[in-house]
Amino acid sequence: MSQLDTWLARLAATTAPGSVILIRFYVGVVFFFEGIQKFLDPDTLGTGRFDKAGIPAPGFFGPLDGVFEIACGALILVGLLTRLAAVPMIIDMVGALLITKVAILWGDAPLLPGKSGWWNFIHESRIDLAQLCGSLFLLIVGAGAWSLDARLNLHRVHTEQT
Repeated sequence: MSQLDTWLARLAATTAPGSVILIRFYVGVVFFFEGIQKFLDPDTLGTGRFDKAGIPAPGFFGPLDGVFEIACGALILVGLLTRLAAVPMIIDMVGALLITKVAILWGDAPLLPGKSGWWNFIHESRIDLAQLCGSLFLLIVGAGAWSLDARLNLHRVHTEQT
């Protein structure tokens, strides 16, 4: 077994129950469709939103974020390389919270004028926080029994034993 095979086996290994599919479904669907919307409505949800938030090179980072959300969302949905796909989404959600939501606490959020304080922060951050927690969960436990990761890992184990 090569070092790459060992690394992939560890990445795909999971002892989590099949019910993890519910978390994968929620997290994957939200990322996948949010990524698509960055291309369908770039002025509001893609490049324009990144520009309004003050993110440098919004014409680059807006579509890049959309591509990552579509690709990682799809991988999470089918349970393939789930832990690997969760990492960029964790970075994505931490960035979204730091860049667009934390400023609500002191009333200086460019995307949400007039919003300020703890309660507005919690309200506006609820999806980002849920996606962050879901992605962290998937990074920790893996894709679960009903996933391509589990099937590929079972195949690897079976092949090694024969």
